Amino acid sequence: MTKDYYDVRAVFSKTDRAVYISHLDLMRLMQRTFKRARLPVWFTKGYNPHIYLLFHLPLSLGVASRCEIMDFGMDILGGEPDYEDIKRRMNAVLPEGIRILELRSPVMRHTEIGSCTYTAEFYSDRPPAEIKKLFESFISQDKIIIEKRCKVNMKKTVLPVDIKPDIELMSVSEGERSLDIGLRLPAGINKSLNVVSVTSAFESFCGFEFDRVCINRTNILSINGEDFK
Repeated sequence: MTKDYYDVRAVFSKTDRAVYISHLDLMRLMQRTFKRARLPVWFTKGYNPHIYLLFHLPLSLGVASRCEIMDFGMDILGGEPDYEDIKRRMNAVLPEGIRILELRSPVMRHTEIGSCTYTAEFYSDRPPAEIKKLFESFISQDKIIIEKRCKVNMKKTVLPVDIKPDIELMSVSEGERSLDIGLRLPAGINKSLNVVSVTSAFESFCGFEFDRVCINRTNILSINGEDFK
């Protein structure tokens, strides 16, 4: 069947106060953005038509990113999409903290996503060197157990899960007032680990709350390790 729309992939940032916009509110925000920008986006067919939107990896509340990906359709009757014009019109009506960085035609399918990279900055009144020693003890454990919601026999339950094998540590450095770490975690339909689960597990291990934890998603990678496009 011939498509009556053009596939468009948007790369956008979610930073500053926008990190506290939930995923459901983000979906509503983008739908309003298309309408305010007067873009000929494609609507699904059927009894309840709605704007077609696909967010590949919903971001956890409070986590920033400059590599978020959203797919949508442009109605073929509106002509071939002008990416720069669409970007300009969307950014003109988007709120502070959310910006369209790039628009392109999709290359990969969402099923090809394999992992994500993150940075996490832990701020405390304790010296960064002390926090680093705690993190080294944390990550050197044989197991790192968290409680994870799972489905067992079609019923939701909470089970203990060892996340140690899924954590790939990329960097550890001491900032002026923080400990900064880089992580690579599995993501996608086959296996996924929430970065907040890792930072929360470290905080529990330390036995005290950090003044602030700043988490940023830095890249989305395909199963073979390439940038997701």
